[in-house]
Amino acid sequence: MTSSDLRTQFIRFSVQAGILRFGEFRTKAGRLSPYFFNAGLFNDGALLGQVADFYAQTLLAAEREGRIAFDMLFGPAYKGLTLASAAAVALARLGRNVPFAFNRKEAKDHGEGGTLIGASLAGRVVIIDDVISAGTSVRESVELIRAHGASPSAVMIALDRQERAGDAQQVGELSASQEVARLYGMPVLAIASLDDLLTYLSSANASDAPHRERVAAYRARYGES
Repeated sequence: MTSSDLRTQFIRFSVQAGILRFGEFRTKAGRLSPYFFNAGLFNDGALLGQVADFYAQTLLAAEREGRIAFDMLFGPAYKGLTLASAAAVALARLGRNVPFAFNRKEAKDHGEGGTLIGASLAGRVVIIDDVISAGTSVRESVELIRAHGASPSAVMIALDRQERAGDAQQVGELSASQEVARLYGMPVLAIASLDDLLTYLSSANASDAPHRERVAAYRARYGES
């Protein structure tokens, strides 16, 4: 399967599962978006297993192509916790067994203690999350990984909105993914992107034409260059 086929399959899967929806949704920045991606709806075994397989295949393709190298996965609390552990299972099923870890928001003062759960952070670490918005989660993850003597090697997300920072009136120069890549000198990988969504809509049923026009207009106004 080509990378293009994988991205198209992920968009189709997300739409059919109701994870990716069309309409009018207000973002944290106050913009009215014509689509909404809700990774919190990967909430049963079948859906989580499928998205984990998409993560695993995308990671392995990037590794084969020499775009990344990694020794383990890290999932920032809270959505990243489930996604990283499920992706590790999917990788093992595909013959690439790697350790994983995740953090808790509040440190424990009993039991194993601390904020880190799972394998010790070591080597080259891929941060697994659903999306990047303000980049706060990435910054905290990078600081934690480096504090343990490991090296963050990439960020892996489900959908890259390719949307420049700012609000409904002001638009910045870089998207959240571009800003993360610039700040930390590491690639941001995505199973699919806004451009892939537009490609999917352009070949979808005629009934999706209004969605395609609204998404394209949103991309033109707020999308990265």
